[in-house]
Amino acid sequence: MVIFRLILILLTINILVYTGITGANHGWNLVPVFFGDIAAMTWPGQFNTDFMSFLILSMCWTMWRNNFSLLGMGLGILALFGGIMFLAPYLLFLSFQTKGDITTIMLGAHYRRS
Repeated sequence: MVIFRLILILLTINILVYTGITGANHGWNLVPVFFGDIAAMTWPGQFNTDFMSFLILSMCWTMWRNNFSLLGMGLGILALFGGIMFLAPYLLFLSFQTKGDITTIMLGAHYRRS
């Protein structure tokens, strides 16, 4: 669990630094670039489509894990728009909340101990 937590911390720091540098150098208007690449049917567009699919999956898992509660829906929206900037800190938080029990981290309200 220590290595998993370390990876989550490194992923969070990495994306925050990378996003800050990119935003400072190229501006903060990501949406036209992101969807423009998709519309152009180029390799960057293919990557963005694949990435968007992962974001949608992350949103669905987050909502499902929280039993589609109001909190879960809000967290799911954060997962969709936040990407790893949301997911890594969320998993880090869950790793401490569940005392490192990976089954509870992944299944949340759906896990029933026998």
